[in-house]
Amino acid sequence: MTAERLPWISADPASQNVFELAQKVAAAPTTLLITGESGSGKDYLARVIHELGPRRDAPFLKIDCASLPAQLVESELFGHERGAFTGAEERKLGRFELGGNGTIVLDEVAALSAAAQSKLLRVLQERTFERLGGTETLRIEARLVALTNVDLPTAVTAGHFREDLYFRMNVLTIVMPPLRERRADILPLADHFLAALCLVHGRTGVQLSEASRRMLAAYAWPGNVRELRNALERAVVFNRVEMLEPEHFAENIRAAAAGNAGMIAGLRSLDDVEKDVIAATLEGTHYKITQAATILGISRKTLLEKRKKYGLK
Repeated sequence: MTAERLPWISADPASQNVFELAQKVAAAPTTLLITGESGSGKDYLARVIHELGPRRDAPFLKIDCASLPAQLVESELFGHERGAFTGAEERKLGRFELGGNGTIVLDEVAALSAAAQSKLLRVLQERTFERLGGTETLRIEARLVALTNVDLPTAVTAGHFREDLYFRMNVLTIVMPPLRERRADILPLADHFLAALCLVHGRTGVQLSEASRRMLAAYAWPGNVRELRNALERAVVFNRVEMLEPEHFAENIRAAAAGNAGMIAGLRSLDDVEKDVIAATLEGTHYKITQAATILGISRKTLLEKRKKYGLK
């Protein structure tokens, strides 16, 4: 699956569903909220959505709300006039102006101060703003995408995030699942990252051994996609070999993966379980399709499709 210029690596139904949602919301001007754990790929998803939509040739600007000092956030977002505060020696355009009719990403939006949250609420409600120290009312044309790894309803309850701002943002929401909940993506992502990292570091022909692939697939990846990429980069940089073996990866990954492997070995995929249930139901109804479909709670057409998919008689 690909956006116009960005690949979307997905083999797992969970991430494929995310891409389907991305396609649906890409053309909408409505503010988008993307939630998920740190390192799960929220910012990459925002960029994919930008590339999928009609704003793809307009600016894509990202501001990290958590890394900027509170006193600078408003200046970054709204801009300021000369003399608006000490040190403001000339007019500065903010991201809301520089974004034009493109996309503005507010990363870790929950880190905004109460004052900045109040002003952001007005922007979302009225689509207008003023530069700090200015009187001219400007209209925002860009689409806003907010990212957070914070549970916003909990933050609202704790009084750390404005409830009205949350409701204003929570119109179109996509949850980016952690990598451990889309395990079928691990190896395709590993292959993609490995190829890209070899180009960056001037390496050719580097591959993952079967043992390494089993190890990566068994590890839970608490740091998500970011941790996977970092693990592969360390292995490529520190080991001048063509075949990456488990010993070329960090000890914590090897140990944790070894512990998980035993549990995973005894598990079955949903497809395997579904195939067995359908087969047993067909046999129990003497292959009466309508009756079997009723028992399974699916349509006759769906049952026939699944029967073909699993190669059942």
